[in-house]
Amino acid sequence: MVTEPAPAPPAARRDGLRLLRVILKDRIGAVGMVIVVVMTLAAVLAPLIAPYDPTAMSSRRLETPGGVFPLGADEAGRDLLSRALYGARTSLTVSLIVVTCAGVIGVVLGLLAGFYRGVLDGVITPVMDVLFSFPTLLLALAVVAARGPGTENLILALVIVFIPSFARIVRGTALSVSKEPYVESAHAVGLSSARIIFKYVLPNSVAPIAVQFTTSLAYAILIEASLGYLGLGVQPPQPSWGSMLSSGKAFMELSLWPSLVPGICIMITVLGFNLLGDTLRDALDPRLRGRSGR
Repeated sequence: MVTEPAPAPPAARRDGLRLLRVILKDRIGAVGMVIVVVMTLAAVLAPLIAPYDPTAMSSRRLETPGGVFPLGADEAGRDLLSRALYGARTSLTVSLIVVTCAGVIGVVLGLLAGFYRGVLDGVITPVMDVLFSFPTLLLALAVVAARGPGTENLILALVIVFIPSFARIVRGTALSVSKEPYVESAHAVGLSSARIIFKYVLPNSVAPIAVQFTTSLAYAILIEASLGYLGLGVQPPQPSWGSMLSSGKAFMELSLWPSLVPGICIMITVLGFNLLGDTLRDALDPRLRGRSGR
């Protein structure tokens, strides 16, 4: 009988704490993780740490930072700090739901296309290629425009946008792993396809899926903010960074703060996820490990 080698990459065998230490040893990765953790905590704890109701209006319109409002007030006299905290809650929640759903669907489709090939691959891959050929924001705009604005339609549009990237990554891994001798040996000894997928194919996909998940979160935040800016995302009175940017742009000559605060929040959050994703890629890919020199 052919001895089966351990097929899982180092990323699948590493303990979570060890991977955490690798990330924290990298200065860029540590900065990214700190940003992600802080923004996540701000979103989760928004109802507890926000000084005011984010939808409560007052007569202090376009007030500068300091005094009653730490980061100033918008054109309706609403506290920008409270709205930014609840905007983080909206953006991160929507992005996490979108990327998780897209990841699950994309992984399943990628496994089916790459492992079974044949008719399944002939149907799934062309559909993914067609979706992938559209500019991401344009495809999201088309879906939201067809179904109307709103949180549910926004989530549906973004899920459709992000499925192809996960499917392509997992399909490539499945195609490669399915040709390995140990997989052929597993077929020969009678292991079921499902067991081979979960024992050999899926573990080899963990590293690229983790990196794709992290970077997709950053991209999802950007697209969600873009659609919110265009009025096609989360609808008022629920605050979101995109809608805050949109409403603040008309008053930039009077005050920069209504646009500056959400803009900085988007920039820092996207930067944090990108830095973390870049470090994850270096840590989980054995070809890149040790080359960064950071």
